[in-house]
Amino acid sequence: MDPSIFRVLQTSSGTVERTWHDLGEIQLLAGLTREELQRVDRCLVAERRKVPQAGVLFRTGDRFDSVYEVRTGFFKTVVNSSRGAEQVTGFQMAGELLGLEAVGTRRHALDAIALEDSLVWALRYDDLAAASREIPALQEQFHCRMSAGIASAHATMLQLGSMCAEERLASFLLDLMHRLGVRGFSPTSAQLRMSRAEIGSLLGLKPETVSRTLSKLQNAGLLQVQQRTITVTDSPGLRRILRGMA
Repeated sequence: MDPSIFRVLQTSSGTVERTWHDLGEIQLLAGLTREELQRVDRCLVAERRKVPQAGVLFRTGDRFDSVYEVRTGFFKTVVNSSRGAEQVTGFQMAGELLGLEAVGTRRHALDAIALEDSLVWALRYDDLAAASREIPALQEQFHCRMSAGIASAHATMLQLGSMCAEERLASFLLDLMHRLGVRGFSPTSAQLRMSRAEIGSLLGLKPETVSRTLSKLQNAGLLQVQQRTITVTDSPGLRRILRGMA
């Protein structure tokens, strides 16, 4: 093998072998040409990292040095109050980024916890920023992903500030199915990795309210619920709830 296209990374769990061809797995680098990927490989350290179910990728206060892209699995991000109460701030799936909240302070302001056995790409931020300045296509992709994260946070704030329980849950399910569909999964059915309590924490609802509202939407013929499997049977109906037409 040509050593010019081979890199060896030393990690806490041992040696990880990687060629630049592996960079094609990273969604943040999607759309880059072969030549651009080779340029990225020369300056970007990208490490695969396994996180077991309930394992912590990073905690509040940890030093920030990498941005993480979820390769497989599911995460939740949480903040903890001074009284020890946990508030879920988001759920992240394959192709989505974790850790961007720490870019400014260089310290993480959240805990990122795996909801199932997961695999992430750890992308060293300083290297990524340098590569972005050299490769306009990468810079645009990175900025778009950061913008999408801000828009998602604003949408969550809107849910908490102005929506009733049915609207909050309809919005959550439509967003979840859309994100799954974009990534090649079913856009109408999902095995929820998060509990009713975790959904309620994100949406500002009690767990029993989440369960009761799911049952109400099911009785209205908008979805089917079998334990953690949710199948949306009437997407237009859920959208009508958001428009106040249901």
